[in-house]
Amino acid sequence: MFLKNVFKQTLLVMSMAAALGTSSLAMAADDTIKVGVLHSLSGTMAISETTLKDTMLMLIDEQNKKGGVLGKQLEAVVVDPASNWPLFAEKARDLIEKDKVAATFGCWTSVSRKSVLPVFEEKNSLLFYPVQYEGEESSKNVFYTGAAPNQQAIPAVDYLMKEGEVKRWVLAGTDYVYPRTTNKILEAYLKSKGVDEKDIMINYTPFGHSDWQSIVADIKKFGGEGKKTAVVSTINGDANVPFYKELGNQGISAEDIPVVAFSVGEEELSGIDTKPLVGHLAAWNYFMSVENDGNKEFIKKWKEYTKNDKRVTNDPMEAHVIGFNMWVKAVEQAKTTDTDKVAEAMIGQEVPNLTGGTAKMLPNHHLTKPVLIGEIQENGQFEVVSKTPEVPGDAWSDFLPDSKNIVADWTGKETDGKPCGNFNTETKKCSGQKYE
Repeated sequence: MFLKNVFKQTLLVMSMAAALGTSSLAMAADDTIKVGVLHSLSGTMAISETTLKDTMLMLIDEQNKKGGVLGKQLEAVVVDPASNWPLFAEKARDLIEKDKVAATFGCWTSVSRKSVLPVFEEKNSLLFYPVQYEGEESSKNVFYTGAAPNQQAIPAVDYLMKEGEVKRWVLAGTDYVYPRTTNKILEAYLKSKGVDEKDIMINYTPFGHSDWQSIVADIKKFGGEGKKTAVVSTINGDANVPFYKELGNQGISAEDIPVVAFSVGEEELSGIDTKPLVGHLAAWNYFMSVENDGNKEFIKKWKEYTKNDKRVTNDPMEAHVIGFNMWVKAVEQAKTTDTDKVAEAMIGQEVPNLTGGTAKMLPNHHLTKPVLIGEIQENGQFEVVSKTPEVPGDAWSDFLPDSKNIVADWTGKETDGKPCGNFNTETKKCSGQKYE
């Protein structure tokens, strides 16, 4: 295995040397900037994450054609953590310690992010995390390019309350930190809006859950008691396929009990018959169906790169586009890949998003994002039925007692001059990670 790895590395360095036109293999190896790609290519999350690996390879290839960064070519280092949460941490450590990556783009589930977080903080390396999550976190080593709850979950509930006149709520999720924390926020929010506890049903299932018959029957019964009911779904990964199939099997239409999903996009729908799902909803910050020149160009480049006209685009892909383009600008601005200098340069970066607006990186390491609600169509795409202007991402929820007085600001302007991701505005104390 050792000789095999050495042989592979030698070939890689030789090919780089040939491409760069230099006779020095050492010079060629030093003349690239390595970028980690940490996405599951196997296991239950591969259905969602493989596309993000391909997205990063396309972005890196595109940047190299522009001349790379700081006069150097970028080199993708792709690993497969295989939907195994402890393995995410091992692979992250390898990327930082052995491969010496300048930054890593990766993870999908919050449990994978939580697994790698101590590694990135210990080794002082950067992670760009592209998926919606539960909030309640702001690390100086992470840039959260997906949605916080106030950029997806809360607006989705508001939409159903106003447009669908929903009175009863099923909060259905996969059993891990993102659904549980998001549903905790949503339960508190619903109660603040006058929803009675008996009108809220909460259910969790394990990753990869496949037998949905009894659960869907319970949802159908809960929704048949005289009040308009909706399902708010934080079900993740390949469990979505049998869940939606069972909805169709039991004749639950969007008119009867609409489902709004936070982890189902174009990629997940490409693997199932969407006819019974027409009219069900998803809340994201991007849909492939958005009409503007920037999105059309991105879709064209994606299909050309993959050489597959059937490949779709989705929200986490856009998050990687935004995060990567900001990272490139920050590195060029800082004139180095040094973690602290790039992190400082990241705050305030602005790049076009793919929905016709502008994404800005905030001092809490979250983005400004529009909130889009889309209806599933027969072709597996979404018709946008609601869109907001750009909303600033909130790292800490106003609807949880332990969080409502917490702010994050890595410039220190709102945290008494001390850059902090967990600053209590009442006690004036910074908990957890901070700049010394």
